[in-house]
Amino acid sequence: MEHEETGCHPPQEGPILCVNNCGFFGSQANMNMCSKCYKDLILKQEQAKFAASSIENIVNRSTSDNEKESAVADVANVQNDMMQVKTISVPASNSSTSSEAGDPKVKDGPSRCNSCKKRVGLTGFKCRCGYLFCGSHRYSDKHDCPFDYRSAGQDAIAKANPVVKAEKLDKI
Repeated sequence: MEHEETGCHPPQEGPILCVNNCGFFGSQANMNMCSKCYKDLILKQEQAKFAASSIENIVNRSTSDNEKESAVADVANVQNDMMQVKTISVPASNSSTSSEAGDPKVKDGPSRCNSCKKRVGLTGFKCRCGYLFCGSHRYSDKHDCPFDYRSAGQDAIAKANPVVKAEKLDKI
């Protein structure tokens, strides 16, 4: 009888599931939502208020067209941030893979030393001249390397140590 007069509802005996059907329990203080869903709802309401107030500021403000366009772009960015984008990757269909299988692939031969033609595989050494060599021909003096190490070293030193010249002072 007392509950009918005051308009209060008696507390329920069992737990209440969230209104958004997320699987968690809600409470009457959070409008029968779980804490996460309630927080998300409050955040969306605040963002909507911010967007509405910024649009009103843009309309009421008497500025040049360029500033209005940039402000409208800012509002559009805020609204895009509010939206959640989900991407779904779709595997390629069988028809596209069958057309690729019809193209002959050029198969590279085994990697070999440029001097002795010995198979080197993964243990090959790539020289600065651009060729691949075995362990015995990896040094530049063993395979008559055309790369100029001296000028490369001079260029590296010149680049690392620039010449600093002081301005000449007028003598009194």
